[in-house]
Amino acid sequence: MSATEAIAARAQLLSAAGYFDADSDEVIPSPCISVCRMTEDRSRCEGCFRTIDEIRAWAAADSTQRRAIWVQLLQRAGADVPEPLAR
Repeated sequence: MSATEAIAARAQLLSAAGYFDADSDEVIPSPCISVCRMTEDRSRCEGCFRTIDEIRAWAAADSTQRRAIWVQLLQRAGADVPEPLAR
């Protein structure tokens, strides 16, 4: 399974579980898929497609910011953005 397929599958799973719903009280899980390597140009993680700034910001990010990071990384990966995130 490619990194794009893995992150897309994780997004679909979390979406189906309701984590991305705007009215959810659940903490939005990290997109980390335990492939923690930066690309050669250091622009993003090869596993989760987050930038270093997004990785650093994640712990302090609120739900709105976490949803925005998910949208950005899925777009970066060329993966579909689940409906709750697309709103």
